[in-house]
Amino acid sequence: MSETALKAPGATVPSGDANRWRALVFIALAQLMVVLDATIVNIALPSAQADLGISDGNRQWVVTAYALAFGGLLLFGGRIADLWGRKRAFVTGLAGFAAASALGGAATTGTMMFGARALQGVFGALLAPAALSLLAVMFTDAKERAKAFGIYGAIAGGGGAVGLILGGFLTEYLDWRWTFFVNVPFAVVAAAGAYFVIREPQGGRNRSPLDIPGVVLSTLGLVALVYGFTRAESDGWGDSVTIGMFVASAVLLLSFVLVESRVKAPLLPLRVVRDRSRGGIYLSLGLAIIGMFGLFLFLTYYLQVVKGYSPVKTGFAFLPMVAGMITGSTQIGARLMTRVPARLLMGPGFLVAGLGMLLLTQLEIGSSYATLLLPAMVLLGLGMGTAFMPAMSLATQGVLPRDAGVASAMVNTSQQVGGAIGTALLNTVAASATTSYIAGHIAGATSGPQRQLVQLQGMVHGYSTAIWCAVGILMLASLIAFTLVNAGRPDTTRVASGEGAQDEVPVPVVAH
Repeated sequence: MSETALKAPGATVPSGDANRWRALVFIALAQLMVVLDATIVNIALPSAQADLGISDGNRQWVVTAYALAFGGLLLFGGRIADLWGRKRAFVTGLAGFAAASALGGAATTGTMMFGARALQGVFGALLAPAALSLLAVMFTDAKERAKAFGIYGAIAGGGGAVGLILGGFLTEYLDWRWTFFVNVPFAVVAAAGAYFVIREPQGGRNRSPLDIPGVVLSTLGLVALVYGFTRAESDGWGDSVTIGMFVASAVLLLSFVLVESRVKAPLLPLRVVRDRSRGGIYLSLGLAIIGMFGLFLFLTYYLQVVKGYSPVKTGFAFLPMVAGMITGSTQIGARLMTRVPARLLMGPGFLVAGLGMLLLTQLEIGSSYATLLLPAMVLLGLGMGTAFMPAMSLATQGVLPRDAGVASAMVNTSQQVGGAIGTALLNTVAASATTSYIAGHIAGATSGPQRQLVQLQGMVHGYSTAIWCAVGILMLASLIAFTLVNAGRPDTTRVASGEGAQDEVPVPVVAH
């Protein structure tokens, strides 16, 4: 449906299309910064650990401090964006993220580093949902929305691999501190551009009183869940603290749902997740991210440890996946999104990605990059790019304007929780398979080189075993997309009201 058809009496449809596209540049730049940060720091971690004297037992907190703050505060950040206004939340998030990054780059102790990473997570939790919800309320025309979310989806999917390249360059040729400092110019340019270019539609704020019980329960529940999976990776699934975290998370999140169903102004209106298509998107996206995060981890180690690639060469090895994601998102997803139902893009997209994963189950020490890894990465990129693009758009399409922030936060939450689960679950599967393989073959290795070969074979066997699990997870994501995502072509913009009726969304009036 066109904007003209949706135009409400007295509303003014923005005429400055160029402004919206210029705004997209700065929103995409901010999203790229956040996604890059997820992998760029991992490349720099060994150097930072040695420089700051961080012990092996504490090094996980460089990643965990960020993940806990980011994952735990996303829903709160989305609600703040709805309350303050997305533009204000976006610029504030950028400023805070830049300051925290500068603090991390200047860190002189491990504690200072952990604090900086936690601060990055806090402001990232404000920035990420604000960025996605800005797109949701600024691009209402179906064709424009498809193009905008195609670009956003390509960045969200491929930015992590670009981070490996940039992180390798900065660590190898400059210093690990630049993996933090590089965020500052990103943030300054994005914040300045957003301040002058973005014109947020009026009337989309949710000025209801803040749901304090909901904030506390959701934050503690998500922190417990993320920490439980992080702890499982390092201390095992049977560890008493790990089990305690999962039990606490279940109790807190169930209490959160109960509270949200009763309070007048909930943090997460249940109408956002009760929608069949939207719920299916959150679930299938989270599952897909489980497989993707594990894959990045395994392939990075495979290329560097087994194949002997440098950090920079490893980053470049991921470029075909990035190219596939950009192609799938902007050339397949964006072109077909207004022509076919979303499930016919998401379901096959996850299947194609699963086929790429299936190729990687054949990994061996001597596997050829050109004949095995390259085609697998291209298929993965094409599949994920095609699936992510309509998922990102449909997850925020049709929500009431005042709910755009929390709907966007749910997209990020499903990805963040999926990443934590994927890293812990697949790493545990790989480690168990590796240990079992080495135990069964090491007795026959009599010399040092033979024992080293068995260890490498065990490592690769562990990776391929875990990748089999990832194949199954992607098949499940595809099944969910086919069966639950029942929305038609996104050329009609309709939302569910609180009572379940369907109301057309008028084009918002733009603030000048």
